[in-house]
Amino acid sequence: MARKRKKHDPEVADPAPLAEALGVDFVPELLDLALTHSSWGYEHDGAPDNERLEFLGDSVLGMAVAQLLYREHPDLSEGELSPRHHALVSTVTLAEIGRREGIGEYLRLGRSEQLTGGWDKDSILADAVEALIGAAYLSRGYLEAEAFVVRLLDPYLDQVDRLGAAMDPKTALQEVVTANKAENPEYLVEGTGPDHDRSYEATVTVHRGRQQLVSATGMGPSKKQAEMAAALEAWYELSGTERPQA
Repeated sequence: MARKRKKHDPEVADPAPLAEALGVDFVPELLDLALTHSSWGYEHDGAPDNERLEFLGDSVLGMAVAQLLYREHPDLSEGELSPRHHALVSTVTLAEIGRREGIGEYLRLGRSEQLTGGWDKDSILADAVEALIGAAYLSRGYLEAEAFVVRLLDPYLDQVDRLGAAMDPKTALQEVVTANKAENPEYLVEGTGPDHDRSYEATVTVHRGRQQLVSATGMGPSKKQAEMAAALEAWYELSGTERPQA
């Protein structure tokens, strides 16, 4: 089991076990680069970081997912394929992959990101996954990079509804509320703590007539994020969708 990284901890695990687990024979220098965040490069005299690999990996990912969906769903229209593609290449999905593979343990981060737990931020994890895809492409070519993408995404191919809801939970909740012929969701948000470190708890309730269909809560550092967290919890309950395992 990988060592659990903590704040103020600059130590980075040897990436060789990660490469083995991912099943890609990376060029070592490209693997190191893919795991180097821009905050580390900034603090080391502008050393190279993973942003260019991320740019490349984003394109490889998009093409690989488009080909996968085209093959797997011959009867779906472009309008039906597009939301599936959007969900599978989203930050939500890529961050889940990053956590599943333990990529945060291997990231080289600057002190600013170390102090704020950057190894577990959605955006940083998602960017690192894209950079690894780019590194796989440069190391072994498109076909192996495509196979890598398919392996990463295989557990999510039948979860596009859940992934879409995680991307926009308030809209997803509204859609399932409408399908249940219920009243619009009602949100109540309360904030606690000092102004510089405030947290919020949102509660969303959905009624159909006098019947309360659901009441769910969510926490976040802003009102919007708390409402989104509450909406996602309510969506899980109303849709009957199983939550992902932590």
